[in-house]
Amino acid sequence: MLTIENLTNEIDGKAILKGLSLSINAGEIHAIMGPNGAGKSTLAYTLGGRPNYEVTGGTASFDGVNLFSLDPHERAAAGLFLGFQYPVEIPGVSNLQFLRESLNSQKRARGEKELNGGEFIRLAKEKAALLGLDMDMLKRPVNVGFSGGEKKRAEMVQMGILDPKLAILDETDSGLDIDALKVVGAGINAIMRKPDKAVLLITHYQRLLDYVKPDFVHVLAGGRIVKSGGPELALDLEREGYAEVLGAEVVTA
Repeated sequence: MLTIENLTNEIDGKAILKGLSLSINAGEIHAIMGPNGAGKSTLAYTLGGRPNYEVTGGTASFDGVNLFSLDPHERAAAGLFLGFQYPVEIPGVSNLQFLRESLNSQKRARGEKELNGGEFIRLAKEKAALLGLDMDMLKRPVNVGFSGGEKKRAEMVQMGILDPKLAILDETDSGLDIDALKVVGAGINAIMRKPDKAVLLITHYQRLLDYVKPDFVHVLAGGRIVKSGGPELALDLEREGYAEVLGAEVVTA
């Protein structure tokens, strides 16, 4: 589904990713962990098409298409979803309005039939129920006055409604208490743990992986994937730390 080969990039002239390679197949959940400044969020933003994240080398193929040949909205319509560490607020625009327009704009891009008002409300109710989010919350402006946990649950509702092929979730566990973490983890599993979908989880900690079990865990340090393994690798990192597992030279490279 996603194949990245020797990816390099720069932000404001500073090299961040330095030859990163990764392959994700349909039906798989991959977790990326790593120390601060390793390039985890940079990878997510580069794949999502955030401005000023300049690709300087390497390739990324999504369902056989050059990902970097697509604008951000085209990547989204093709089935890529990017979940943010800090979801933004959009005053004056209700969640329902935002979500319906987002979904129907993607359907138009794919040549599919748009949902009418009634169809969309039924879909929104179904996905909100998965995350334990009251429909009244979706009538409010996007993320305005929401707690950290509510923002993350609202974002997972958005993911459920858009129904992507690949979800790239950048520190979705950030700011969540244990109850919210359980709900968000269950939502990710219900929406994305399917044979035709895949997930790339970016996280600092093992705790999210207790609820969303990864097939593969990768460690990103110094702009590259330096170690890969199964779920046990995340336990080693949690118990021993990056320097102990990888060696201090790798962590600080």
